[in-house]
Amino acid sequence: MLPIILIAAAILGMGLVLILSMMQETVAEGPGGATARGPLGGLVTEDKDKSKEKLRERLIHAGLYKQNSRSFFYMTQMSFAIVPLLLCMAGYQMGMISLLVAVIAGGLAGVMGVVAPGLALDFRKGKRQTNIRRSIPDALDVITICVEAGMSLNGAVVRVSKDLANTHPLLATELIIVHRQIQMGKTSGEALRSFAERFDLSELRSLASVVTQSEKFGASIAHALRIHGETLRKKRMQRAQEKAQKAAVWILLPTVFCIFPALFVVILGPAAYDIAEMMRNVGR
Repeated sequence: MLPIILIAAAILGMGLVLILSMMQETVAEGPGGATARGPLGGLVTEDKDKSKEKLRERLIHAGLYKQNSRSFFYMTQMSFAIVPLLLCMAGYQMGMISLLVAVIAGGLAGVMGVVAPGLALDFRKGKRQTNIRRSIPDALDVITICVEAGMSLNGAVVRVSKDLANTHPLLATELIIVHRQIQMGKTSGEALRSFAERFDLSELRSLASVVTQSEKFGASIAHALRIHGETLRKKRMQRAQEKAQKAAVWILLPTVFCIFPALFVVILGPAAYDIAEMMRNVGR
């Protein structure tokens, strides 16, 4: 009975912490993001809450743009922490495992459950960055052609988002967001800067800087985009060559641990058998 009471108390405490955290987020993110009064009457400011701001950035980098993404992340962490513990204690109540094993296994699984959502965010971020790195040079080529043909940069972005919707759907979706931000009053450089911040990519930041400087000084955007596209294409080729060179090293692992042992058995097996027979005959 005591383990059930302890688990119930732990669940209640974690639920209370989650509710307070969600209430604090809701109040702190008031109009203008300025100072707001939290659930306990304390003053809360966004610039002082570094952990929540960092989590918000990680969620955006992972492609989770909705307002309730942070609350969903906290709920996922709590669920992954509680469910393994409950399953282990259920196994203990059914007599399948001992109390010590249930506590240790449930605790370790709970810790892994708390860490797993963060690792999933990092994995999604890396996958999205790889996708954009591969697709942005192709998009820049099409944008450059459209701009040289007389279209505005915003119009070129819309055209590219439609043309690349099938081959690069992620990039097409992000370009639509860039287009809508420009319609809402941002400049092309600011919209591209927001695009770069959503992916935390240096290539996109440099693209935003190129467009911003071209708008500021009145230089040719098409020429700047063409040069930047060539640079990104060279970097993509260099990354492909680097991976190709690493493949020769990684292929040694299956060769050493899978192929060589089988060869040793085939080549040395008969000799080892003959030696064993000879030693047996000598012993007689």
